[in-house]
Amino acid sequence: MNFVRSHVLVCGGTGCTASKSPEIIAEFNTQLKNCGLDSEVRVVQTGCFGLCALGPIVVVYPEGTYYAQIKVEDVKTIVEEHLLKGRIVQDLLFKEADAHGVEQSLNNTDFYLKQHRIALRNCGVINPEEIDEAIAFDAYKALGTCLTEKTPQEVIEIITESGLRGRGGAGFPTGIKWKFAAASPGPVKYVCCNADEGDPGAFMDRSVLEGDPHTVLEAMAIAGYAIGASQGYIYIRAEYPLAVKRLEIAIAQAKEYGVIGKNILGTGFDFDLEIRLGAGAFVCGEETALMTSIEGHRGEPRPRPPFPAVKGLFQKPTILNNVETYANIAWIINHGPAAFNCMGTEKSKGTKVFALGGKIKNTGLVEIPMGTTLREVVEDIGGGCPDGKKFKAAQTGGPSGGCIPASLIDTPLDYESMAAIGSIIGSGGLIVMDEDNCIVDIAKFFLQFTMDESCGKCSPCRIGTKRMYEILDKITQGKGTLEDLDILEELALHVKENSLCGLGQTAPNPVLSTLRYFRDEYEAHVVDKKCPAGVCKGLVEYKILSDKCIGCTACARVCPVDAISGKVKEVHSIDPSLCIKCGSCIAACKFGAIIVE
Repeated sequence: MNFVRSHVLVCGGTGCTASKSPEIIAEFNTQLKNCGLDSEVRVVQTGCFGLCALGPIVVVYPEGTYYAQIKVEDVKTIVEEHLLKGRIVQDLLFKEADAHGVEQSLNNTDFYLKQHRIALRNCGVINPEEIDEAIAFDAYKALGTCLTEKTPQEVIEIITESGLRGRGGAGFPTGIKWKFAAASPGPVKYVCCNADEGDPGAFMDRSVLEGDPHTVLEAMAIAGYAIGASQGYIYIRAEYPLAVKRLEIAIAQAKEYGVIGKNILGTGFDFDLEIRLGAGAFVCGEETALMTSIEGHRGEPRPRPPFPAVKGLFQKPTILNNVETYANIAWIINHGPAAFNCMGTEKSKGTKVFALGGKIKNTGLVEIPMGTTLREVVEDIGGGCPDGKKFKAAQTGGPSGGCIPASLIDTPLDYESMAAIGSIIGSGGLIVMDEDNCIVDIAKFFLQFTMDESCGKCSPCRIGTKRMYEILDKITQGKGTLEDLDILEELALHVKENSLCGLGQTAPNPVLSTLRYFRDEYEAHVVDKKCPAGVCKGLVEYKILSDKCIGCTACARVCPVDAISGKVKEVHSIDPSLCIKCGSCIAACKFGAIIVE
């Protein structure tokens, strides 16, 4: 084997793949061969590095040099200057100025300094399609330890002692769930993985499966050993083709290496894995609906009890955890429960991965110790809102979560603190909003999503979400009344208390939390007939400022409904009865002469 002096790691996650990272990898191999370096430098496709806003990212080791937003045409420069001549290409480095104006390299930026990567520990580090690289970073070591040194009960005790709670939304203690399933009688039991990540803007689980699939396979085998199951199912949505592909590769490699399948590591323990593709139904993120879908039926929830640990998949004892929960298991076994338990808060242990998006500079994956404040995530890690805009709110937990106002930005991100202010951690979506976002419109957006995704099995969810959406739509059109706000709140509470499953029970959260913290904005819509953020088209009017308009006709030329009139070099005007408020005129005007009121 030839000595490799440098490794070039290129992000191969979905986002960077869409931005031509496969072409970048191919170009690196071509340029390295042209320079005679193909035997000295190895190009590695990895998973997500986390800072998606700067993708595609290329990291050169051993220096640890981070190049950001790389294009195919930049590759030749990196090869000829950095890899051939040893000169770092300064113009391609990611740099950010700190408070003192000093430029920092990416690996020393605030985005990473406050993170602690456990679930994401190997993402951006290994080639997810090579099991040998995963093994080099301790893959299947924990499984070997459990099978040869621990009893099933001891494994469950380790997970219980760690304080790990389910990362899929409910936050139920993982060890207790495993204990219940282990205690359920019967020779046939199942282990399931929920990879049906359906929250808008969420991509935590997908990125783990794309970047480190073996950590999930290993954890599921450990879970199978702990509860006495020999079969596992990974339920993943078909819209994740890259994650599915890498799971298929990982399972095949794991079976070839004898760490999945019959007589694992010669211990007599059998555990097989299969993938089941979901069709994108949000309700199938609910555990009983997911299991019903795996069974081949329409994905609808079942009443509980009995809980899945007693009667789950195919009416047999079953445990279901999501991808991130499983991604912590091997680390806990390898490092001990105390190492995990010492992070986080008293009741919320370890770390949590968030998909940070919306009106934020540094969009991407963030893994932080539980209890880190929202301010630290938004301002320090996320870099704040772009263009000097003010932070207004953050939506945590997706359509099932709540809206956290700027006044509560110092709230710790943990299960108890979120519940106290009417929100949830959820699976980890975190959408940031600035002053240009309309809170009523945001509530309407999330409610429309849950309304559309309702399976329709129970009337509180099927009918209640529809009626709630109609009221919100009425308000955003300027036709709402104060009485509508009272009806909306009463209806939300009824849906929350009477729906069959978690989808309906949490669907009102965006409405209830925004009514609680932004009632004045709702009242502005119904009393003043104004949208303070200028978003709701039924409540705004486009006007041309006479002191700024020079009569260039640019706005009139792009108006699709001919609502703008005026002669060349004369002040123009907009006919509000014709204007559809599409924003084309604002985009075309170079003088800031058009405003929204």
